[in-house]
Amino acid sequence: MPMKTGGGKPPPKQTGPKVSTVASGILSGKIANPTKVQIKAVAASALSQDQTKGQSKNK
Repeated sequence: MPMKTGGGKPPPKQTGPKVSTVASGILSGKIANPTKVQIKAVAASALSQDQTKGQSKNK
């Protein structure tokens, strides 16, 4: 029996431990004023995990 390849959902991407720690600190308030680098890292991680590419047309 051949194994199935492709066609399904790709496995979810994982956030690295550094980004996860920064995101947790920002949300909990431990990092009151995140740097631009921290903000970009969290945003990039969130966008890289987005399964739907492009902008939503819901208006």
